[in-house]
Order: sequence, then C-alpha cells, then structure tokens
Amino acid sequence: MATPKLIRNMIKAILTDLDGVVRRWDPGVFVQAENAVGLPRDALPNTAFEPDLLLRATTGRITDESWRREIIDRLRYRFPEADAGEGVRLWSLSRGEIDPNVLELLQRCRASCRLVLISNATTRLESDLRRLGIDHAFDHVVNSAAIGHVKPHPEIYNAALKLLGIRANEALFIDDRAENVSAAAEIGMIGHHFTTIERLKQALEKYALPD
Repeated sequence: MATPKLIRNMIKAILTDLDGVVRRWDPGVFVQAENAVGLPRDALPNTAFEPDLLLRATTGRITDESWRREIIDRLRYRFPEADAGEGVRLWSLSRGEIDPNVLELLQRCRASCRLVLISNATTRLESDLRRLGIDHAFDHVVNSAAIGHVKPHPEIYNAALKLLGIRANEALFIDDRAENVSAAAEIGMIGHHFTTIERLKQALEKYALPD
C-alpha cells in the first residue's frame, strides 16, 4: 500500500480552473449595468454567452475586444432604445473577485508540485490576472483562447500535459463543472469536482497535499 509521501510524489502538477474555483463573479454586476442603461434583465449575460459568440471568443478566433463589440452590436439591434455600449462598458469594468481561501490553499501545494491555471477564457485572461494581482500565483497559464480548444475537448488537457512534460496520471485536475472533470478523467487525469473548499481540502489531503 502506497504511503502518503509516495502518493504525494505521484502528483506532479495541480491543474485548476479559474472561474467557479479561484474566482467568483457577482451576478449583480450584470443587473447594475442593465439598470443603468435601460437594458432588460439578463440581456447582457444572455447575449454575451450565446454559444456561437462565446465559442469564437474562448477559442481565440476573435479577440476579447471583438467579442465585446459584437455583444454591443447584438444588443443595439435587439434593444435600440438602450445604451448598449455603456452597458457593456460598465459590465466590463469588473474582473471578478478572488476567493483568498481557495487561492491560499492551492498556493501551499506549490511546495510539492506545480500549480497550473487551465481556463476557458478570452484573450483578456492575462490582463485579468494582472489586475487581480495573481499573475504570479501560477507556474503556467493554459488559456483556451491560445490553445484553440475549450474544456472539455481533450486537446486543451493534452496541451497542458505537453507543456508540463508529465503523464496524465501525474496531474490532479480541479474544475467546478462535472463534465470537464469527467473529460479529464477519461484521458487518465485524477479529477476533483469542486463544490466547496472543505471538499477540496479533503481531496488534497488524500494525496498528502499541501505538504
């Protein structure tokens, strides 16, 4: 039977999602922006996250700036009476909020293994990390907009493994979406579906992490 130290040494990298794990978004930001410019409730998120548009942004086919301009264009067409440009500007001011407890827990693991951010994001990700003050919190950043594939596509996981030079079973993958965790497990990664920091602590302790 493997000892905790041997189990720990099996994990050479932790790959963590950003949104829903390390970063939180306040839905009130959308509401405040919509109210300020005369947009109906949920007009901003429903437009911004339309699958065709979001996929182009998160696979790098369009830049973050182009994505936001397209959101404005669609909102103007649907709600000509509202100030769509100002609404998107107000929403875009937010960079979300970091969960300091989750971040601190993951940072402690860096003494034993590498910590990698793997996110479905636009080309603004690196700027967001700098603005949030966490651009040095990870050993590597794997952005779907740079890879050209989003989770749960296996190519983004494989790109991370190639970057790290490790096997799939040497990586612990954390994500708040069960389908992303399942996809990682299918290629051999150890997966954890994030729901609470307490459950994350228990999962890490199983692998003798943090040290």
